[in-house]
This record gives sequence, structure tokens and C-alpha cells, in this order.
Amino acid sequence: MRFNAKDLALLARRPSCCFDKEGKLKICRVAGDEKLIEPRERWCRLKGNLLFLMKNKSSEASEVVILERCWIVEFRSKTDVSIVLKFQSGEPDLYVEAASKPDCESWAVALGEANSEGLQNKIQQLRRLIMEIKEERSSDEARQFLPSSQVDSLGEPQFTSIQRTPNEPKLEFSLACKDLVAATRDRKLNTFIQVSVIHPAEHILTRYSSTEIVEGTRDPLFLTGVTFPPEYPIYEETKIKLTVYDVKDKSQDTVRTSVLPDHKEPRADVGRSFLGCTTFRVGDLVKSKEQQLTLTLRTSDGGKTVGTIEVNLVKMGELEDGETDHITTDAQDQKCALVRECTATEGISGKDNLPSLNAVLKNPICKLYRFPTSDNKWMRIREQMAETTLSFHVPKELINLHIKEDMRRNQELKDLGELAPHWDNMRKSVIAHCDQMLSMYQDTLAELGKHTGSSFKSSCSKGEKTLEFIPINLHLQRMHVHSPRLKDALYDVITVGAPAAHFQGFKNGGLRKLLNKFEAERRNTGYQCIYYSPENTAKAKEVLSNINHLQPLISSHADLLLNSASQHSPDSLKNSLKMLSEKTELFVHAFKDQLVRSALLALYTARPGCVLKKPAVPRNTAEEGGDLQHQDHPSQIKRQDSIPHHSEYDEEEWDRVWANVGKSLNCVIAMVDRLLEKDNISNVKEGEKDPSAPDCSVLHTGGDWYEQLYPLVITLKDCMGEVVTRAKQSMAFVLLQELACGLPQCLMLTLRRDIVFSQALAGLVCGFIIKLHTSLHDQGFLQQLHTVGLLVQYEGLLSTYSEEAGMLEDMAVGISDLQKVMFKVIEAKSEDFLPIITGRREHYIIEVQLPAKMFELLPQEIKEGKLLRMYPVLFNVGINEQQTLAERFGDTTLQENINQENLELLKEYYKLFTEKMPPDCLPHLQEQNDLKGLLENLHQNIQAKKRKNVEIMWLAATICRKLNGVRFTCCKSAKDRTSMSVTLEQCSILRDEHQLHKDFFIRALDCMRRMPHRECAEECQMQKVCIQHDTADGFPKVLQTSRRDIWKS
Repeated sequence: MRFNAKDLALLARRPSCCFDKEGKLKICRVAGDEKLIEPRERWCRLKGNLLFLMKNKSSEASEVVILERCWIVEFRSKTDVSIVLKFQSGEPDLYVEAASKPDCESWAVALGEANSEGLQNKIQQLRRLIMEIKEERSSDEARQFLPSSQVDSLGEPQFTSIQRTPNEPKLEFSLACKDLVAATRDRKLNTFIQVSVIHPAEHILTRYSSTEIVEGTRDPLFLTGVTFPPEYPIYEETKIKLTVYDVKDKSQDTVRTSVLPDHKEPRADVGRSFLGCTTFRVGDLVKSKEQQLTLTLRTSDGGKTVGTIEVNLVKMGELEDGETDHITTDAQDQKCALVRECTATEGISGKDNLPSLNAVLKNPICKLYRFPTSDNKWMRIREQMAETTLSFHVPKELINLHIKEDMRRNQELKDLGELAPHWDNMRKSVIAHCDQMLSMYQDTLAELGKHTGSSFKSSCSKGEKTLEFIPINLHLQRMHVHSPRLKDALYDVITVGAPAAHFQGFKNGGLRKLLNKFEAERRNTGYQCIYYSPENTAKAKEVLSNINHLQPLISSHADLLLNSASQHSPDSLKNSLKMLSEKTELFVHAFKDQLVRSALLALYTARPGCVLKKPAVPRNTAEEGGDLQHQDHPSQIKRQDSIPHHSEYDEEEWDRVWANVGKSLNCVIAMVDRLLEKDNISNVKEGEKDPSAPDCSVLHTGGDWYEQLYPLVITLKDCMGEVVTRAKQSMAFVLLQELACGLPQCLMLTLRRDIVFSQALAGLVCGFIIKLHTSLHDQGFLQQLHTVGLLVQYEGLLSTYSEEAGMLEDMAVGISDLQKVMFKVIEAKSEDFLPIITGRREHYIIEVQLPAKMFELLPQEIKEGKLLRMYPVLFNVGINEQQTLAERFGDTTLQENINQENLELLKEYYKLFTEKMPPDCLPHLQEQNDLKGLLENLHQNIQAKKRKNVEIMWLAATICRKLNGVRFTCCKSAKDRTSMSVTLEQCSILRDEHQLHKDFFIRALDCMRRMPHRECAEECQMQKVCIQHDTADGFPKVLQTSRRDIWKS
């Protein structure tokens, strides 16, 4: 090719506005396998297909690169800012390095579209768009010939909606191609179909989804279908464009299609080539007699025919009775090609209609597959992934409860009264720190209240302080299986990032290690404050909670008693007295604990002017027998070593005050009995006398009821108030010791535990609600729920190396804390079905609301408000390359201990299950033996300490499903490892439970793994699987996905 040097030099010096793109780049030439030399900075100017290289902006062009018959290689790493231009002529490659990643991507797009091939692709794309909108334009042109009155009456265009079942996808169809034409006669095609949507109102082409790649055949049958969720705006007038591509080079994993706007086609490169395309109206498919369309594939100019494509309408409730005519399998590579014919479909009723789930689930993403069974029938699988509004709702409710609880605690500390200077200074310091933490909780709640947008926290936000209470990537992963000869089945897995305090970091480990270290240090601070064990501290919080709960109830029942007395209503008086007696007895028993006595003594010694006459040492049994004062206390009472004892303190005073409540209640009961007895006698006498004669005694007695009960009720309230004051102060003093012994570590650990628990609780609430909704018609499960409780199994995939060991420690404590959570099902009084959370740290009750019709399906025990227990268990198996390092050079004791501890919890649940469930509700004998065998197998695998033993995961998951449990799968961010595990589990279920053809296991796994997962739409804005190469390399073989398969997506 000949060039005019003067014209090129003149072109290179033209103003910036004349160039397509310009800027600084580092450039060098690389020939073959030569070592990369240091690139030199050049000012680059792009005009058409000419790239001018200049030393600086004002110098002459030193080189001109013609961008023809070349392609671009981009690197996948997020840190790489370089590309390579390769030339078909064999000349040395051009290495180009930009200043930043965005700059690199923009240069890659500009250089890729600069050649004549890119221009031709643009022209072809514009031609196709013109052809597709020509029909729509003709109808619009016809409108201008209508009278103006008719045009006005038409108004906005009206589109025809697709009839569908509620909560079912609007449209689903499968695809297959026949007689595809290859560029060369002997080439084996590797094809996939890209699906795009042309909206009737906007006439804009939007890429929607794509199928998997079928290799080595000209008649590909695609296992991945196309599904449009219920809320997708699709109508009969909507057009679907199907574009078939041939994948040329599958092994070069550094080639990547740049991210383009939805209305643009990706540029042609070495990865794939365009074969043909076709378009159809949705209404034509829906209204077709056979619910099938056979379309002709044509080249971009509409001239040459390159094959046909079959579009089959799919309905999950209908069977595809046709058999697969033949299956050809490459035994080595496990790649299959199918040819099949289907007979007429047969409708089957029975839909999963759960409208109330819309309150907690949103933005579903659906995928449709069809796989052959071992008897050459077809089964259909709909995979659904949905976000949940509970990701933010539960943490906000929980933080609000923390704020109220901490405000009450701060007020109780202030109400301790006058203290000695040492204790008073300690109290001021504690309150100051608590106020700071309270302010932090309030600020976090305010920030969460401002949050808009996505209803889940993506992994890139896991280190944000304002979102640290929110679980990472909390999603429902549901698989709906429709088999030809088996009952339809649903399989749910909740996927979520491991509950952990990412913002606080893991430099010093996680909660499991930090709590043990803190407790050991706290034992050695007795010279500053009094040491109380964690059990006693928890008991103090429980006593304070009981006081705050029972005192207002007793007061209200006492007022009701007086009201019944004033109305002279015997029945109402009996009921009020019964309720008052029950609550008062609970109140009295709440203080039957040595902790209250010892705390009162400790508080007495902390008052100003208190002088200890005896050393603060524990008393033994001999001293108690020889001292008259000590005989006032039972010999079986044992005191803590660090609690001081005062010789002048009269502990009997507390016993008298405490006993006065019971005595006052007995006086009230005796008076009510006396009044009712007199009332009965008066009624008898009234029956014996003349009915017309007035009964003065009855009137006198009725008038005395209120006056006689009033002083006794006031006495009861006064005694109760004195007990409450003393008990509150003593328990608040215990909490003061807990806080003072570990400032500020104690509050920071409480914060960390709250963060981890918040993330874990959000997932648990989501899992419980979904399990309850899907099992409302399973009477055996409902009986198990209120008789035994619900098993919640967490599958952890964290390594025990570096930071992930700290995450695992956080996760273990957070899941263990879920044992303190109880559920209660109530009838919804409004359209708001979000759960209600009540309680305090150490004890929470989650009230799940159901619509009236669904509530009626529950057993009487649950409808009456019986609390439902949770049994969370965690089994962890590290599977990535970091776990390899931990097993070879580190320590796996943490994982082994966690698995062993939770195995015992699982055995305990199974024992309760077999003991409490009636025989007719237990599994058959064979299934019971299977469960026993699975538990024993799990025990052996945990004891074996085998490296990356994924058998533990599969066994625990199988046991959980057989015991009607809820399944969770967790890794660091609920992306890579979680996706691998969930898809493997789903395909294993299809194989073991639904007779998936053995030759299709790997292909089914590839289909499910290549589809975009939860963060693609929100985080990446492109359809690609977010699996890091270095992560996949460390997986056990069965969990690995090849780089080639990653690239295919």
C-alpha cells in the first residue's frame, strides 16, 4: 500500500477536534516470545483506521499504525491497564499501556471499532434495525391519515398483555437450531443464541439473555431456555430477536468483549462470529396452534439462509411427553448433542401460588432448563434467585431495640443512687462510654433510614461502616423441578455472605477468640471491680427484663381487680385475681436467686461511709454453724470469692421485703375469697326471703368490696415497688461491674457481636418465612415445628487461613447466638406482612405475620402463640487455595472443633425428633436407618480430618433436607464458592432424586454455572460469571469450573 508522507504529516498536525481520540499512552513493539522491553510514552492520535504515534503533542508523527486485519487482546485482571494489538500479517505486536483502567477500556473500544470491519458491522447492524422497525413505522404512518378526532381518541398506544397464572413467569420458551451453515464445509460449529428484546413503545434493542454453548454439531438443542419474570414489561406486540453466534476460539481466556450499551452489538473479534438472526412477535408464539414457531435464520443483509431455529412455548405445569430419539455422548469430554421430537403436551394443574411472599421477596431472576432423564424423557427446571427486603428491615428493627435497651441500662446506672467516690467515678466513665456507643447506634439507624436502591448489600460494600449490620448478598436460590413421572418439587437454599464484622477487621481474630481472651482478662481485674461470671451477668439482664415486663402487668391487673370490685362482678373479680396471682408468682420467683442477695450486699459496701469490719473472704460451713448471724443464712448458699461481705449488713431485710409481696398477695386472695363467700351467703338468704323485701346486707357488702380491697392492693403495689427498686439497683450494679472491668473492650465486643448477630438473624428470618410458606400444607412439618423445633443448617466454605479464620470465628458465634431466638406466628391485621421483632439481647421473639386464610391452616398450638425453637448448626469446609495453605503450613483446629461441636448439636436434635414426634409422623423405618447411617458417616468424616473433605457438606445437607430443615450456604461474599456449591448440590439432587441422565450431569452443571449470578446486574453491569481464576484453581476437583467455561459466559 502506498502512502503520501506529506499528507499524513499534515493530517497528524490537525486540531484535536478532527481526531476520534487522542491522549498519552506507553507503547512498545513485541515480536513473538521476546521479552517485553520498557514501553515509551507517546502522544497518540486516532483518526479513522490510522493511529499516529508522536513523541509529544507538538512534534511530528514518528510512526503511523494502520488498524486493519488486527485484533485486540485485553487482560481480565482489574489492575491491568494494558492491551495488545495483534496483526494477521505477522508483524510484531503493539503493546499499549494506559494510565488507568477506564482509559484503557475506552482505548480498547476505540481501537477495536477503528478498522473497516468495525464500520461494516455498524452498517449491518443499522440495516437490521431499519428492517425490524419498518413494520412498526408503517402502522405509525397510517395514523397520520386518520381524522384528528380518531387520533385523539387513540391517545397512548395500548398493548395486549399476556395471560398468565399469578406469580408465574409471563413467558418461557426453549430453543433449538437445525441445518446451520458453517463458513467452511469441514468446520464443527460451537454455537450459542443471544436473545434480545425490542420493546414496542421505544423500538430499542435490549440484550436480555443467552443460552449455553453447544459444541460440535450443526443441529444444536439448547438446554437453557428463556424466561421472563412476572413483572417484566412484555406484551404480544413485543418482538424477540434471536442471534446465533459461532464460538471460534474457546481457549484464549484473555479475550473479553467490552461492555457496550444495551442497544449495541458487541464487536466481532477472535472469540466468536455472527452466523444469522431472526425476529418474531411474542403474540405469534403465544397464539400459535402448536405453541411452536419454526423460523428461518438469515445473514445480516437478509439474503442468505443459514439454517432454521425452533421456538417452543414452555409451561411448567405441562409435560413434554416426547422421548429423546437418540443421545450421542463423547465419553471423554462429556459433551452431548440431542435430536428429539415432542408429541402434544398434556396440561397438569397445581401451581405454587404464594402471594404473601411478595412482601419479603423482590426482583426475581429466573432461568429455565430442560434436561433428559435416565428413561429418555424430559424434565424442566426453573431456577429462581430473589432478593429480600429483610436484608434491611431486620437490622433496622434490631438496632432500634438495641437503642431502647441501652437507654434503659444507662438510666438504671444513673438511678443507682449515691456511691462512694471510687464507684461513682467508675459509673461516670461507664455512662460516658455507653453514651458514645448509643450515639453510634443512632447514627447508623439514621443512615440506614436514608438508604434507597438495591435491597441487598453487594460484596464491594462489605467494608462500609454504615452498612456493617446488613448481611452480604442475602438471596433465595430456588429450584422448581417438573419431572414426567415424579411429583413436582421445590428445593430452596438461602445464600449469604458469612456473618462477620468486616469493617472492624480481623487483625486480632474473630469473636470466638476475642470473647475467650476478654473473659480471661476480666477475671484478673478484681482489685478494681467485682468479677461476675458471664452466667451471672446474663442472669442479671434476665432479672431486669422480667422486672420491666412484669411490673406494669401486675399494676394493670391490680387496677382491673379494683375495677371489678367497684362493679360488684364476681366472675370478673375471679378472673382478675387469677391473672394477678399468676403474674405476681412469676414476679416473686424471678428473685429466688442468690445473685440478688450477693449484689445487694456488694451495693451496700459501695455506698459512701461504708466500713468493712471483716475481710472480704468467703465463709465456709464451719463458720456458718458457729456464728449466730451466719445461722440466718442457709448453709447451702455459696458466695463468689470476689464479693465482699459486711458484718453489719442484715440480709434478712431483703428476705422480708421479698416475702412481703407474697404475703400481700395472700391477703388480697383471702379478702376476695371472703367477699365472694359473703356474696354467696347473701344470695342464698335472698332466695329464702320475700323477693319484695329489700336486702340491706347485700347492698352493704357490695358497697364494701372496693373499700376493703383498695388498701390491700395499695400495700401490694408498695411492697412490689420496694422490691423493684432494690432489685433494679442491685442488678444494675452487676452490669456496672461487667462494663467497668473491660472498658472499652466490653462495649466494642458487644458492638461486634450485635453486628454479626444482625447479619445472621436477617438470614434466619428469611429462611423461616420461606420454609413456613412452602410447607403450610405439610401437616407433618407443622407438627414437627411446634413439637421439636426447626433445624437450620449452615454450610460454611471459609478457609482457616489469615482473615477468613477471623470471619469463621465471627460466624460461629453469630450462628450459635441464634439459639436465643424464638419465633411466633400471628395473624396479620393489615397488608403489611413484614415480621415484628421484640425482646432484648440474649432473648428475641420474631412474630411472623400470615394472612387470615393461611393462618387458618396452622395447628392450634401455633395459632395459640406457642414459641417455636430454632436449632442452628454450622459445618465448615474450606475449599479454596487459602485452605491449602492452612492445611499444609497452618492450623485447621478451628474448623475441626466447630464441626465436632455442631455434630453433637445435630445428634441432639435428631434424638429429640425421634423422641417427641409421634410414630405415625416419623419417617419409615428404612429412612430412619438411612438417617442413622448418614449421621454415623458424618461423624466418621469429621473424625477422619481429611483435606478439603466435601463429603461433610453433602452429608450435612442431605440430613438437613431429610429432617425438613432450612439450608444456608455461605462463603466470604456468597459469590464464587457459594455458586459452585449450590449448583453442584442442585445437579446432585436432579441426579439422585429426579433421574437426571448420567451422561448429562456435567453438561447440566455447566449450564447452571455459566449463567450470571446475583451481583452481575447490580455490581458488574454485564453478563459474566464473577469467578476469580486464582480462586477456582484451589477448589476440589468436583467444584472446579474451567477457565474456558468461565469465558463462555
